[in-house]
Amino acid sequence: MTTQQAPATRVRWLILAILFAVTTINYADRATIAIAGPELKKLLGLSPVQMGYVFSAFAWSYVLAQLPGGWLLDRFGTKITYFFSIFMWSLFTLLMGTVGFLTGAAALTALFCLRLAVGASEAPSFPGNSRLASSWFPTAERGTAAAIFNSAQYFATVLFGPLMGWLVHTHGWESVFYVMGGLGILMSFIWLKMVYGPKDHPRINAAELAYIKEGGALIDLESKDKAVATTKLDTGSAIRQLLGNRMLLGVYIGQYCINTLTYFFLTWFPVYLVTERHMTILKAGFVAALPAVAGFLGGVLGGVISDRLIKRGFSLSVARKTPIVCGLLLAMSMIICNYVETDWLVITVMSLAFFGKGIGALGWAVVADTSPKEAGGLSGALFNTFGNTAGITTPIVIGYILQETGSFAGALVFVGANAAVAILCYVLMVGEIKRFEFKTPVLTKLPLAA
Repeated sequence: MTTQQAPATRVRWLILAILFAVTTINYADRATIAIAGPELKKLLGLSPVQMGYVFSAFAWSYVLAQLPGGWLLDRFGTKITYFFSIFMWSLFTLLMGTVGFLTGAAALTALFCLRLAVGASEAPSFPGNSRLASSWFPTAERGTAAAIFNSAQYFATVLFGPLMGWLVHTHGWESVFYVMGGLGILMSFIWLKMVYGPKDHPRINAAELAYIKEGGALIDLESKDKAVATTKLDTGSAIRQLLGNRMLLGVYIGQYCINTLTYFFLTWFPVYLVTERHMTILKAGFVAALPAVAGFLGGVLGGVISDRLIKRGFSLSVARKTPIVCGLLLAMSMIICNYVETDWLVITVMSLAFFGKGIGALGWAVVADTSPKEAGGLSGALFNTFGNTAGITTPIVIGYILQETGSFAGALVFVGANAAVAILCYVLMVGEIKRFEFKTPVLTKLPLAA
C-alpha cells in the first residue's frame, strides 16, 4: 500500500503578502512629507533648497544606518529586527504630527530630526525583505517575489496618495502623520504574529520546504538553530570583498541611479504637480496615483517576465538584465514632459515613464540572487546604502535646480540621465549575474561558553 504525499503548502506566498503590506506602509510613511510638503512649506516659510534638505533628511540617516541594520539582521534574524524597525519608524512618523505645536526654527529642527529618526528606523527593512526572499523563494520565483514587494512603493501612492491628499485637504497636514503612524504600529504586531523563517513556520509542510530548498532557497538563513551564534562575521573583510567585486559594484551603482527616479517621485513629484502644473493638493494626491498604478503594474510585470525567461531556459543574467535595460529606456521618456503643456499628456508620459521604471526595478531580485549566504543582510545593506544615497542627493540637487532656474525642466533631465547611467552599469559593468562567494573566509568560530 502506497501513501500519497500531501501537496506542498504555499506559505511562502503568505509571507510575500505580508512583505508587500509592510513595504506599502513603509513607502507611504516616506511619502507623508511630500503630500504635506506644500502646506508645511507655507507654514514654515521654506525656500526650495530648505525643502530639499527636509526631504533628504530621511535618507541621511537611512543610509548611515544601513550597515548597522544589516548587521542586526544577520545577528538577530529578520523577524525580531524588522518588528522593532516597523514599530519605531511608525512611532516617529506619528510624532511628526506634533511639529505644528512649535514655530520657526524649533519646528524646522523638530521636523528634520524626526525625519532622521524615521530614516534610521527603516534601515533594516529592504535588506530584511531580501533575506526573506532568499530564504523563502526558489530562484525561478524570486524575481516575481522581489518585484511584488518592490512594487509596493507604487501601490503605496495608489492606495494612500488620494487618502493622504484628502486628509490634508479636510483635516489638516498633521492628520496624515497621525493616521499613517498609527497604522504602522498596528502592522508591527501583525508582523510579529505571522512571520517566521521556513524551518520555523507552523503552517509549512515538508513538501513545500523540500520544493523551495531544491529550487535554491536558503532555508537555514532564518532558522532558530543556535549553532549560528557560534560564529562571528568579520564585517570589515566582508565589506572589502563585496565592494571589490565588479559585478556587485555595478549593481550597487545602478541602484543609486534607479533610486534617483524613486526619490523624485517620493519627494518632488507632488510639488511639481502643484507648482509647475498648478494643481490643488487634493487633485495632486489623486493625479499622482495614476503614474503609481503604472509603476505598480510595471513592477509586477518585470518580475514575471524575468522569471518566465528563466523557466524558458535563458541564463539568469539575460533574464534579469533584459527587463532592467528595456524598462529604464522607457523611463527616460519623462523628459518629454518638458515639451508638452496639457495636464493629461503630462500624466500619460509620467505614467509611461514609471511603468518602465517599474519593469526595470529588479535590483532586489539581483541582490537575492547574488548575496553570499554568510552575509545576506550585509550585502543587502550595502546595496541599499548606495541606492538610498540618491535620497540625499536627489531632493537637494533638484532644490538647487529649482532655485537657480525656477523650473522643473532641468530636474527632469537630471532624473532621466540617471536612468541612462543605470543602463550603462548593467550593460558594461555587471557581467554575469551569479551568487558571490568570498575568496577569503569571513566567518570565525567563537569559543564555546563553559
